[in-house]
Amino acid sequence: MEQKRKKQISRQQSILLLVCIAMLLAAAACFGAWWWLSRLLASQREAERWQGDSEMPFKQISCFLPMNEMMTLEQIATFRSAAMTRLKESSLDVSGDAVLMMDCWSTNGTVNVKGEHGKGEAAVIAVGGNYFDFHPIRLLNGDYLHPDDLMQDRVLLDEELSWLLFGGTNLQGKQLTVNGIPYVVAGVIERETDFATRKAYSGEMGMFMSYEGLRSLDENLKIDCYEYVLANPVKDFAVNAAREKFPIKHAEILCNTDRYQYDKLMMDIVLKYGSRSTHASGILYPYWENAARITEDWAALSCLLGTLLPIFPAIVGTVWLVRAFRRGRKKMAEEILPEAKEKTEEAIRVRQRKRWEKKHSE
Repeated sequence: MEQKRKKQISRQQSILLLVCIAMLLAAAACFGAWWWLSRLLASQREAERWQGDSEMPFKQISCFLPMNEMMTLEQIATFRSAAMTRLKESSLDVSGDAVLMMDCWSTNGTVNVKGEHGKGEAAVIAVGGNYFDFHPIRLLNGDYLHPDDLMQDRVLLDEELSWLLFGGTNLQGKQLTVNGIPYVVAGVIERETDFATRKAYSGEMGMFMSYEGLRSLDENLKIDCYEYVLANPVKDFAVNAAREKFPIKHAEILCNTDRYQYDKLMMDIVLKYGSRSTHASGILYPYWENAARITEDWAALSCLLGTLLPIFPAIVGTVWLVRAFRRGRKKMAEEILPEAKEKTEEAIRVRQRKRWEKKHSE
């Protein structure tokens, strides 16, 4: 009966050990998922690419603007100048301004397009600055739009729109009309294929064109998203530049570079779960920000599970150590110490006997 009970206890301990190992492996997988999600979106890693091998750290900052308080190119120029002034005031060597700051801007609209084989309504993202450095969308054909383009009459089509208008994707140099105005196809892009962007992007046919190009069709066009990479010589320097100098008072400012940090995820998402889903600021996030927020949510969940799962194995391990300590102390008190005491007393008796025999032999 006693042997059967011991076998049952041993079986239970083995199952408990397997459960603990499984939970620890699951926790490791959760932290692995967190790392993978933090590197999934290229749109969130421009600071890393821009820094390269430089010892100077950089941060990527995004500014999202309310629909009733969007910004102009003149305000962008003012902010850029203010940011560089802050760098100079920080006693940083700013001999190469272009190296220490890079930016881009964008806004959304809808246009009517017509090509050789078809026509339709398309969503358009009007971009400026180094947009395709921040958002390196894969090209199927042709070239990106560049900030130093002399003419603003080039457009990038996505794959779906290129098939509708031209029946193919090898279109560089082809002509089309946008709201009746002639434009030239710069190239064709493939939409991002990661799970978050597929979920965030609405899926309608779309295209990219320069901000100046779309503004020539709509004089009232303004910018609703501004992004920049800035040298960060001290903690929070880059993001504080926007918080202190950005011309739009109610803009939402976030640091893309730090958004997947453990403490940010736990404090800003886990502890505020649900609250960020409701805001009255009138901001419409672009699809890449919605994709980033999806990955943020999953990354936060991964961090939370990765933190909670080891708790049970830790408790089991602590209990096992306490019991082992108690068993060791009991064995020490009942077996080891009495045995040691007996051996010590026997050694003393032997030593005393030898002294007595030596004394009487003389």
